[in-house]
Amino acid sequence: AIWLSNEMLPAYDFWQYWRNTEDADVGRFLKLYTTLAMDEIARLEALGGAEINEAKKILATEVTALLHGRAIAEEAAETARKTFEEGIAADTLPSLTVPVAELEAGTGLLGLMVKAGLAASNGEARRHVQGGAVRINDVAINDERASISTASADADGVIKLSLGKKKHILVKAGQGEGPGTP
Repeated sequence: AIWLSNEMLPAYDFWQYWRNTEDADVGRFLKLYTTLAMDEIARLEALGGAEINEAKKILATEVTALLHGRAIAEEAAETARKTFEEGIAADTLPSLTVPVAELEAGTGLLGLMVKAGLAASNGEARRHVQGGAVRINDVAINDERASISTASADADGVIKLSLGKKKHILVKAGQGEGPGTP
């Protein structure tokens, strides 16, 4: 069974479901669940070996686009590409590593948003907070003077910093500063 609701199954997971289709089912599913031209489906069906993965990615993107929209489907495909082909983030979300000492002492929310790339400046970050668009671990933050520390981390030592519904950064305590690694 697969959920069609984004609340029950995020678009990325929906995309992954279709990406993991058995090789033998790809052609049939392309015919049943996409609006691709039959000559394109025939071309994709003819792919063999490792090339079948191209057809699976197209299947996943096309079906996801029908349900969630083209932009979300392409975002899911890009997340998968970065995760699996570039090894950027095994957990599918971008991450930022902050020095342990800095997180233990507490770091300002606005500066952290800028470091994470969620805002270009403290002023922009402040406007996002005032607009109710910022969340820490899915809890809305309205205080622009908020400080983020290891106390906010989950059991794995990760803090989820979100801007709106689609931009998420995993903040991790570690050595140095910069993009995290899976």
